[in-house]
Amino acid sequence: MSTQSAVKVVTTHVLSEMKLKGEKISMLTSYDYSMARIVDQAGIDVILVGDSASNVMAGNETTLPITLDQMIYHGASVVKGVKRALVVVDMPFGSYQGNSKEALNSAIRIMKETAADAVKLEGGEEVLESIQRILSAGIPVMGHLGLTPQSIHKFGTYAIRAKDTDEAEKLIHDAHLLEEAGCFAIVIEKVPATLATRVAKEVSIPIIGIGAGGGVDGQVLVIHDMLGINQEFSPRFLRRYHNLFAEMSGAVGNYIADVKSGDFPNEREQY
Repeated sequence: MSTQSAVKVVTTHVLSEMKLKGEKISMLTSYDYSMARIVDQAGIDVILVGDSASNVMAGNETTLPITLDQMIYHGASVVKGVKRALVVVDMPFGSYQGNSKEALNSAIRIMKETAADAVKLEGGEEVLESIQRILSAGIPVMGHLGLTPQSIHKFGTYAIRAKDTDEAEKLIHDAHLLEEAGCFAIVIEKVPATLATRVAKEVSIPIIGIGAGGGVDGQVLVIHDMLGINQEFSPRFLRRYHNLFAEMSGAVGNYIADVKSGDFPNEREQY
C-alpha cells in the first residue's frame, strides 16, 4: 500500500517518508474554501496558498502587491476546506526579507490566524537568518529556489534560471543550506531538469518542481493554469488538464440566453 492511500492526514513527516519510498508528491495551489475542498477531496498531498493569488485572484501583474493580511485571509479560507492535505502559506514580499524579527512575527501571525501547517519563503543564503528564526519557533518552513517571482525586478525576466555554472552552484549551495537549517522541503522553479534532479539526489528533503523536470520528488502547478481558467499563461512546463474557461463561458452564455428568453426560471424552478 502506498503512503498516499494509507495516510489520513499529510504531515511533513509523511512527505519525508514519501521521498524515502520514491513516491511522488502532488501539490496544487488553492486560494478559497470551495476550491480547496475540491482539491483536498480529490486526494492532493499538499495545498499551497500561493502569493500567486496576487495574479489570479487580484489581477496584479506580479506577486509583489499582495499583503500579509490578504495572504492570511486566503490561508484561513483554504484551511477551513481541508481535512487531509498539508497546507502551506506563502509569506508575501516584504514580510521577511532583511529583518528576521519581522519574519518571525509574520510567520507567527500566519500560523495563528490561518491554522495552516507551514509557511514558504523565497530565497537561499540571503534569507537564511529569517528561516532559522522562524524554525526556532517550531514553525515548519518550505524553501523556494530557482526562479523566485518576488525578485522579478532584480532578475528583470521570468526566464529560466541557473543555466550558467555560477548560478547553478549557488542553487545547489542554497539547497544544502536550507536542508541543514531544517526546512522540510524546497520548491525549485524553472531551472534545467538536470540541475533539479541533481539537487533532489543530493539532499534528503523533498524537492518539489515547477518547470524543473521529472527527476524531482514532486510537482506543483497553479490551479487556475492547470484547469485552463487562466488562458494567458502558457509556459512549456504547463499541462492543461481542462479548459474551464470555455466551459464556464459557455455556461454563463446559456444562463444569459435563458434569462433573456424567459426560459429561466421555468414552472418547476419557482415557488
